[in-house]
Amino acid sequence: MSLIQAIVLGLVQGLTEFLPISSSAHLVVVPWLLGWESPGLAFDAALHLGTLTAVLVYFWADLVRMARALPRAAADPVGVLRGPQPGRRDDPDARLAILIAIGTIPGGVAGLLVEDAVEGIYHGDGGTARGAIVAIALALMALALLLFAAERAARHVRGLASVRLPDAVVVGLAQALALVPGVSRSGATLTAGLFRGLRRADAARFSFLLGVPVVAAAGLKGLLDSLQTGFAPGELPIFLLGIAVSGLSGFAAIAGLLRYLQRASTMVFVAYRLGLGVLLLLLVAIGFR
Repeated sequence: MSLIQAIVLGLVQGLTEFLPISSSAHLVVVPWLLGWESPGLAFDAALHLGTLTAVLVYFWADLVRMARALPRAAADPVGVLRGPQPGRRDDPDARLAILIAIGTIPGGVAGLLVEDAVEGIYHGDGGTARGAIVAIALALMALALLLFAAERAARHVRGLASVRLPDAVVVGLAQALALVPGVSRSGATLTAGLFRGLRRADAARFSFLLGVPVVAAAGLKGLLDSLQTGFAPGELPIFLLGIAVSGLSGFAAIAGLLRYLQRASTMVFVAYRLGLGVLLLLLVAIGFR
């Protein structure tokens, strides 16, 4: 893999990890379109270290407050989840920490059960075959229709402080669907948040915070895999460049999306997903590659 490929794939990972358009799909589709060999699971997972850095830096203050609230959350999780009671003040940081932990469970369980099978289909020897591209196209289009429906049904009245246990469970279950390339972790969780009545920017913020454990696990897994297998001559600088690019572009994507969603809808992403899905199906139909 060349330095140019590392830069391109780092940009792809950084932007698409947080925009609701599916990073896993783009890391399959972009090499397929450009005729590149698959960068491999180790490089894909290592790029998550960059996006993990981006989300940690951007949400540093939120994460520190939740970390400090963990002892209070562990001491009385039921009381924290109930919210303010007579003689007890509200503790939103402790509650958010508990909700993120609960919301992470469905994705973690799904990952343990089906991640190897999904990786074999999309990243194995036949990972860029027509069947995988068709499946990605259909997933892109299916989530686009759900996101469109969420926009039409959403009330956009609830903030992050209003998130409760049912919201965390629903959004967590949606995050589990993101194991399928084309679904998009941020897309699925944002869609679920909109269906639950959250404002767009607040749904995205909860989505990003909920994704921290998942992105951290993917990044650490990639690091461990790379350390175990070692690096080929000249490969380490390529990995580091890809990680740096994904981190910088990921930070820009988070900041840009949150600002954008404060004043506009997600319809541009609905259109992009539908357009890309149709394009991929047409390319497969005409025998491209």
